[in-house]
Amino acid sequence: MYDHLMKKDAPFPGNRTEYDAPVCARELRRIFRHCADFQERTIHVGGEGQLSLCVFWLDGLISSEEAAESVLRPLTDPRRCGAADEEGCFAALLDGGVFCPSVCARDSLEELCDDITHGRCALVFDSLGRALSFDVRSSAARAVGEPTLEKSLKGSKDSFVETLRANTALVRRHAATPRLKIAESSLGRQSRTRVAVLFIEGAADGAVVRELAARLARIDVEALVSLGTLEGQLADKPRSPFPQLLHTEKPDRLASYLACGRIGILVDGIPIALVLPVRFADFMKVTGDGCMNALVVAVLTALRYLALVLGMFLPALYAAVASFHQEMLPTKLLLSIIEAKRDVPFSTSAEIVGLLIAFALLQEAGLRLPNPVGDTVSIIGALIVGQAAVEARLVSPIAIIVVAVSGIACYTMPSQDMGSAVRLCRALFLFGAIAAGLYGVALLCCLLASHLAAIESFGASYTAPLGSSDGRALLRILFPAAQERKGRRANAPLFSKEKEP
Repeated sequence: MYDHLMKKDAPFPGNRTEYDAPVCARELRRIFRHCADFQERTIHVGGEGQLSLCVFWLDGLISSEEAAESVLRPLTDPRRCGAADEEGCFAALLDGGVFCPSVCARDSLEELCDDITHGRCALVFDSLGRALSFDVRSSAARAVGEPTLEKSLKGSKDSFVETLRANTALVRRHAATPRLKIAESSLGRQSRTRVAVLFIEGAADGAVVRELAARLARIDVEALVSLGTLEGQLADKPRSPFPQLLHTEKPDRLASYLACGRIGILVDGIPIALVLPVRFADFMKVTGDGCMNALVVAVLTALRYLALVLGMFLPALYAAVASFHQEMLPTKLLLSIIEAKRDVPFSTSAEIVGLLIAFALLQEAGLRLPNPVGDTVSIIGALIVGQAAVEARLVSPIAIIVVAVSGIACYTMPSQDMGSAVRLCRALFLFGAIAAGLYGVALLCCLLASHLAAIESFGASYTAPLGSSDGRALLRILFPAAQERKGRRANAPLFSKEKEP
């Protein structure tokens, strides 16, 4: 049904003159000249010396033991490969003359070069202008370990690694169904990075799969070595600070999304999967929600939304009320703020802006430095410097409390990309409050709501069901388990613009 959407061996884009020559050993040596890891060996087929063929590979990408046992040893065995000419040997090897489980016949030089650079060895037949490639890729890679970003107390402990085929196998273990389809393509003119699209046939929307395939086909970059390049090409609004593709490093979480009709993307060399389509509410969920009581999940989800509001609006509201709308504060609180700011030489707006900048600097220092040093810097900055600033009357204690509460609230975001977007919006709301008080905050709120409502993720509303008038749809944000128990009809869209399923 979806076989025509993506080609597994897509041709090299751009200038193809280098690969217009016929398949032969001389052309392979020319293409891979000055490559220290390019290796070749002449094999006397059948061990009698009547027919000599060249085997080519890249050292480090193949398993030497598997190549010797699966390819080289059968080639030199006269009982398995006793053909006297190249045509007979070619047919014999295709009919099972070697022990390698995957053998591909190649008539194109570019396809053969793509095989070699992805860990296959090539046996070239010069007189036929053809070659056979054998899958003897090395299995040396980082072992599957526990996730570092998405901790789970009751769920599985495996996470993705840098090998694409190992990642697809991990997903297969959690979604053991033949309806799980995997389509592969190569992106990047120079990197030729393998990209796999995963979906469950019958659950995923066919129109979304075709749209994703079309967007992947339009990507034209020199190298695909990071997810940022891919996200910028796939997002409906790439200039928006809000994430439009969900990241996960857990195979079980990706499998659960696939079962619900979502589509996953895996990139070779990157231990993180992308999920689409997504909505704003998806970034407020964590992996362990499905392992806890529904009421506990509802309380924690409501707490995350409260943290979202505090992290985005608290500094702006404090600056607006303290500078423009003092009459909104209770008398005792207002007197406390006046007493705390009596000896502070800076305005409330300057305090908040300065503390937010200092908080961002401490955060960057803690992320960039090694763990022991980063923890020390965070402790010194939060305790010693903050306390010294209060005692020196440079900032008021209330301003430090406001900024600290806002910063801690941003750290509760399950998605780091969503946390970064919240911090950016926090700065914009703060400047709006400094310029026009609560009126500026209200105006920016309207602009933010309009911006979120205009975002679509592959035809799906980004804000659904937050903009719905259906109360049950809003309750499903807090109680997602109830929706999962009801199930979804096969081939039904993930969610429409009119009504949340």
